[in-house]
Amino acid sequence: MILAAGPGAAHRIGVALAIVAALGFSFKAILVKLAYPYGVDAVTLLALRMAFALPVFLWVGFSASKNAPALSLRDWAAVVALGVLGYYGASILDFLGLKYISAGLERLILFTYPTLTLLFGMALHGRAVTRREALALVLCYIGIAAAFAHDLQFSADTAAVWIGGGFVFASSVSYALYLSGSAGMIAKLGAARFTALAMLVSTAATGGHFLATQPLTALVQPWPVYALGAAMGLFCTVLPVFAQSAAIRRIGSGQAALVGMVGPLLTIAFAWLLLDEGFSTAQMVGAALVIVGVAAVSRR
Repeated sequence: MILAAGPGAAHRIGVALAIVAALGFSFKAILVKLAYPYGVDAVTLLALRMAFALPVFLWVGFSASKNAPALSLRDWAAVVALGVLGYYGASILDFLGLKYISAGLERLILFTYPTLTLLFGMALHGRAVTRREALALVLCYIGIAAAFAHDLQFSADTAAVWIGGGFVFASSVSYALYLSGSAGMIAKLGAARFTALAMLVSTAATGGHFLATQPLTALVQPWPVYALGAAMGLFCTVLPVFAQSAAIRRIGSGQAALVGMVGPLLTIAFAWLLLDEGFSTAQMVGAALVIVGVAAVSRR
């Protein structure tokens, strides 16, 4: 007979799952940076990532849709729009940005998406911003400025830092738009079904982008690129997506988000250890300010 886990055990499992999710999301930038020296371009690398993740999301999408009501045309339009924004648009912009900036700065810029979601709420729904939220926004963007100063200090091409930062910020905007529009669809379809369908749309968009811009011979890559693409697809996409969902079910979105705040620090540490990226006081101050600002924005 199998006994159900008690509240304490469920909480510990939830925290562990949130850490796994943070680790997976944080390591993606490291794998992208490790792949670029082999000469692979951003579109091909993203196509490989999505191809390796595709079988899992096909299975999840089929299983979750088997006994579920059919989607209306309006539902499909929303899934397509959100899938293009959240997984294709945000990913391709992020991969392009990583050609120009450090993995640590990339993770800090991406981590500001809760502040962008807040700003979209102000612009689209007339939501008022509290004094605490306004202070959090200021802290976040002072932190980004400090992290930019770090990259500008260590970069031989300052223009590249601005270009890469622009790409990654656009990625964060795309992901924030996805989050702003996805809540209603998740409530209607369920998290697993919606995520799987959005990922399938993203895979199709990525495949279309690849076929329109790259020859099929671009898929011929050194074996480390395939290994890194598989790791990105399985350990930095599939695993953290479902680990995050499972963590939220056990400990709630607030605590899961709190645990996830170790993500930027993990990326900075991995970039220092594996990519030999520079490490400075400005970077750590920037990371601390961004984390504090996001924590304040994310609090209910």
